[in-house]
Amino acid sequence: MHFLSTVVRFIVAALVLIVTSWLVPGFSVGGFWSALFLAVVIAVVAWIIEGIFGRKINPFGRGIVGFLTSALVIWFSQFIVNNVDVTIIGAILAALVIGIIDLFVPVSTPFDATGKDKERVK
Repeated sequence: MHFLSTVVRFIVAALVLIVTSWLVPGFSVGGFWSALFLAVVIAVVAWIIEGIFGRKINPFGRGIVGFLTSALVIWFSQFIVNNVDVTIIGAILAALVIGIIDLFVPVSTPFDATGKDKERVK
């Protein structure tokens, strides 16, 4: 189930990136597969940054440093993923929109909730 929940998270992240590309000028994603690959690249770059600098600078962490790091990760990812075009202002606006969407889109999946409940019962 852990693999399935990871796949669901990346699909949701790709859909969020597509919605963000519709809303934000200066941020465009060429299609679902580009958005899915972009979600994977953002996750990997965020994991590397978190490993080097710690959790406080995590792109998805709180605060202005996390917000600016998120914008930098989004901007940098355009050089790795085809069919993605991001300006600096577009990356900042995309980081803001993604942050707002993340408030309303649940991060965990039902599969994660059942796994946590099983651990509590033991």
